[in-house]
Amino acid sequence: MRRWTREPLVHFLALGSLLFLVFHWFGGGGPGNGRIVITPGQVDAIVAGFTRTWMRPPTEQELKGQLDEYVREEMASREAIAMGLDRDDAVIRRRLRQKFEFAAEDTIDAAPPGDATLQAWLDAHPTLFRAEPAIAFRQTSASRMLPSDVARSPRSEVARVFGDAFTDAIFTLEPGQWAGPIRSGYGVHQVLVLEREPGRQLTLAEARAQVEREFTIDRRRLQLEALYARLLDRYRVVIERRPGEPVTASARTGAPNQ
Repeated sequence: MRRWTREPLVHFLALGSLLFLVFHWFGGGGPGNGRIVITPGQVDAIVAGFTRTWMRPPTEQELKGQLDEYVREEMASREAIAMGLDRDDAVIRRRLRQKFEFAAEDTIDAAPPGDATLQAWLDAHPTLFRAEPAIAFRQTSASRMLPSDVARSPRSEVARVFGDAFTDAIFTLEPGQWAGPIRSGYGVHQVLVLEREPGRQLTLAEARAQVEREFTIDRRRLQLEALYARLLDRYRVVIERRPGEPVTASARTGAPNQ
């Protein structure tokens, strides 16, 4: 029993049930109950929104207008739901999914990861956190648009300026010896490589902020997938087929109509 009480999904569903009951008792439940409650907190939110927009609080008349708009929106929403206008609307479905996942954030582990966790994640995703090969070189060419000395730069930056063919060629050169001619879009060059550094994986100290950001994104994705997997156990999905179409159904999907 104690294990169930620690389940995030149980907490989320309990919260949803409580909100449903509160809404039903204090102002929800459909257009026919004739009761719309605007709480002090909602009034404060309306005032705050107006103030952010206009850089001043609303007058009494402006606040009345804002509240009137809120009431119209609430009435229209209830009537539209009662008429079934929310059904089969892709925009509404996407918005509801976004709100559901936002609400589910409270059930997702948001504790800051420790160094051991981040190091393990970095080790499992080495290609995401690599320092590019870098080079510093001296060059001579007929073009006056180019500097004679190019400070240590990553490979992508050299390629952006000189082109891929030139970059590929100079990264094969040994430091300390002039070589050429090497062609680029600017003409031909004589090149002296001063320093060359191969690409390497960044350490956790060098990339901690990026690793923590990517780890958090991945953890949220995995926990949402787990939440949807648990929710799917509550449903039986049936894919209806037209006569003559091939029948395909996954193990989690009910048999389609024949």
